[in-house]
Order: sequence, then structure tokens, then C-alpha cells
Amino acid sequence: MTNFLSDKEFDLFKNLIYNHSGIHFTSTNRTILESRLRNRVQFTETESPQKYYNLLLMDEQELKQLLDSVTTNLTRFFRNMSHFEAFEKYIIPELLSCKVKEKDYVMRIWSAGCATGEEPFTIAMVLKECLPAYMKIEIIGSDLSLKSLLTAKSGFYPHDRVKDVPEKYLNKYFEKKPDGFQIRDEIMQIIRFDYHNLKYDSGLRNMDVIFCRNVIIYFDAEAQRNVINRFYDSMKDYSFLFIGHSESLFGMNTQFQFVKTEWTTLYKKQRK
Repeated sequence: MTNFLSDKEFDLFKNLIYNHSGIHFTSTNRTILESRLRNRVQFTETESPQKYYNLLLMDEQELKQLLDSVTTNLTRFFRNMSHFEAFEKYIIPELLSCKVKEKDYVMRIWSAGCATGEEPFTIAMVLKECLPAYMKIEIIGSDLSLKSLLTAKSGFYPHDRVKDVPEKYLNKYFEKKPDGFQIRDEIMQIIRFDYHNLKYDSGLRNMDVIFCRNVIIYFDAEAQRNVINRFYDSMKDYSFLFIGHSESLFGMNTQFQFVKTEWTTLYKKQRK
């Protein structure tokens, strides 16, 4: 089958996407990019890849639509359960002990690359179960995909999307509807969803925990390092970072400390 893009056009789009998002396309995943571009060319009626490229240079909203289309938004509730076991049994007690001493009664969590919202909702439910009533919870869910964020902000999921939610959480924090489940207000109100491109500083500071799982795998080494260092700047002096099981900071020039728990491995920003 003939390529939709010439090699020159592939380089143009590949570089444009990388420069605006850090997402790295190579010859091995070229077909994914070509498929997404073919759809956008047809939708915008720009007739050719070159004309569509020219449109992207002038239209910031269309560029956002393209970046949305090339992101992968696979997620589910309680994904990688070992992470949430470590979060509940190791991290929350550690942070709570520090916060009581510091008289800091706010737990601040960032779910970066939250897709359709299952991860921040899971975090919120676990915190609700584990934290004393005097602790305030603030969770930020961010993503590059505006379409995914609309689903997250609605807090509504069809029956098949909640199959991994333990029954005690499903009964307590979801309201059953004829065609699915709605997250209850007590969870909805502690999460703020917002558009964010990880290539840039979020402006967030003093985060206690950052979840960024199965996201940096799509970046090259330089973009990964830049994202991780920006995370470091966003976090408190004693805080924790989760990345995906297939991701690692090994060999990266970063100040995070590797932590191995009974349940999983993660990273810590130590007190200076």
C-alpha cells in the first residue's frame, strides 16, 4: 500500500508534533501518524498533507485537534493495582505523618495524562477511604486530549468501564443509572480537570504525589528528561512519583530517589 505521506512530509509532521508535544514518531509507528493525518485531512477538506500542514501552521485549534488524535487514551479504574496498594499502605501513611507534624492539612495530587479520568477518580476514592476527615483533598487531572477531558468532566461511565472497580467503591461512590454509572458529587468536587501539554511547565507547585503512568514512553530521551525535571520542580520536598511499569528513570539525569516497596517501585523527592 502506498504511503499517505512522502518521507519529506513525514519528517515535517513528525517534527511539528514533537516540537509542540514531545511525542516522538519513528518509522515503526509511522502508520499510526498517517492514519490520524488522513482522518484530519478528510475532516478539514484540505485535500493534501501539505495543505493540511500549512493549515496547522496558522490554526492553533486545529493543531490541538491533531495532538488530541495522536495521543493514546487507554486507561481504566484501578489500573495496575499494585500501585494503588503502595499508595494506600505506604505513601498515604508516610505523607499523613509528615503533614500532621507540619500542620499542613491539604493532600495535593496531580494525575498527569489522566485521559478519560479513571485514574484521578480512583485516587480520590482511595484518599476518601484512607484520610481522616480533617484532611482536605485537592486533585488535578490533566491531559492533552480535549475529547478525553470532556468524558472525565462528565464523570459518567458505561457498565463495561467500571468492571474493575471493587464493589465497596462502586456502591459507595457511584450512582447507578440505566445505561451506566455516575461518579457521586463528593468525589467530583475534589477533582479539577484541565488541559495541559506536558512539554510546558504546568505552573503547579507543592504536589505531594504525581501519577504519570504510561505517558513518557511516547517521548524520546530528551523530552522524557525535561518532563521528569518539571515534575520535580512541581513537587514538595518530600513527595512521590508514580510512572508506568514499563517506564524507568534509570540512566536519566534526575534528582529523584528510587524506592522499592513491598508492592511496587516508585520515586521520591527527598527533603533537602
